[in-house]
Amino acid sequence: MKKPSQITLGLIVGNRGFFPDHLAKSGREEMMAVLEAAGVRVIAPGTADTKYGAVETRVESRMCGELFDRHRHEIDGVIITLPNFGEERGIADALRYSGLNVPVLVQATPDTPGRMTIADRRDSFCGKMSCCNNLKQYGIPFSLTSLHTEAPGSPEFAKDLEWFKSVCRVVRGMKNLRIGAIGARPAAFNTVRYSEKLLEQAGISVEPIDLSEIFGRAAKMADDDPAAIEKLEAIHAYVSTGSTPKKALMKMAKFGAVVDHWMQQTEVGISAIQCWTSMEEYFGVVPCTVMSMMSNNLMSSACEVDICGVIGMHALRLASGTPSALLDWNNNYGNDPDKAVCFHCSNLPKDFFEDVKMDFQLIIAGTVGKENTHGTVVGKVKSGPMSYARFSTIDSEGKIRGYVGEGEFTSDPLDTFGGAGVVRIPGMQKLLRYICEEGFEHHVAANLSSSASAVEEAAAKYLGWSVYRHQ
Repeated sequence: MKKPSQITLGLIVGNRGFFPDHLAKSGREEMMAVLEAAGVRVIAPGTADTKYGAVETRVESRMCGELFDRHRHEIDGVIITLPNFGEERGIADALRYSGLNVPVLVQATPDTPGRMTIADRRDSFCGKMSCCNNLKQYGIPFSLTSLHTEAPGSPEFAKDLEWFKSVCRVVRGMKNLRIGAIGARPAAFNTVRYSEKLLEQAGISVEPIDLSEIFGRAAKMADDDPAAIEKLEAIHAYVSTGSTPKKALMKMAKFGAVVDHWMQQTEVGISAIQCWTSMEEYFGVVPCTVMSMMSNNLMSSACEVDICGVIGMHALRLASGTPSALLDWNNNYGNDPDKAVCFHCSNLPKDFFEDVKMDFQLIIAGTVGKENTHGTVVGKVKSGPMSYARFSTIDSEGKIRGYVGEGEFTSDPLDTFGGAGVVRIPGMQKLLRYICEEGFEHHVAANLSSSASAVEEAAAKYLGWSVYRHQ
């Protein structure tokens, strides 16, 4: 049984008989060693099943396909390796017989200039084109290595393998995804409207619960309830609570304990929560700390019931393996056209910050009173690489579309409140124009990594969404 975080890949070794088939033998051995060293669990025909464990004939294709079919609930992706030209029909047939709908990476091993005789010549350079041609004819989507040919043991393939694993994680993580919608969309936020039906067609289900149920369950919970005590201890361990009143901390703990139980009960993995201003007026705290803790524990949580926003968070989290945040494209930064301030009030995961503390929500406090707004997690976002993503349901077109890209959080000074950082994105004015012209939301998911390429590949090629990549 594989661990949830472990990637399992099917391996198809191409071979064509009138090319040197000893290359299939050594090529399989090399690729198996590389994958296993990278922590990948491999499912492939054995050397006792087919010649050298490769796939060439129709019988071998069917055997490989049936093997993959038996492991369909375990296989996250397939690697096609071409140590020689490869039998393109056999490869495509194996995938067709398997019935798998997972990412596929095509790799071809380069020839060596001094070994181009009939005994050692690979012709994988050429065979890769024939393999891809057949996959295209069969309607099987596939991904390519960054170089046309690269050896399994090369640094280039090591980088491509990590990228492909990220693609597989995103595709796997979006299948049968269940999102908790905790509360109603705030009336003032038309921007977070979405189509539940379009998401359902994409295999993403939304499980709603009214805030009154959450508040009611929290009200019935005693201060000495073990779940409340456990969550209170977790809050103290997570962030410096400063001058936050004990009463407010207990409310946060009860809220968090109730949400945890509900998510486990309904098998919900990520969430989007109502805040403005029902939470503050009728419960007396903000949900930011609880949401920050969930996101930091890789259970992304978005505010303002932004379901599509949390999908972007989740995609980046799956690709990178690190926490994501939901931010506003919020302010210009001086006169630099490639810089902006990204901000939220804030529920950012603490891994985003240079320094972090608990505070009160300065914006809403002017309306509902400071005493009802304790629980934000605030600080300056640390500098480093940044990937961003936004997905939306386009009801009029009946599709899901989005944009992705990369930039960086800078070390530029910033004197403000909440959770905020300065981002630099090359060609940012072009991106901002695209966001406005296409009617995208002001919310964007962010991750402290370089993961945009994997998210784009997964969403556009394997999930069938329309994705713009900002370059």
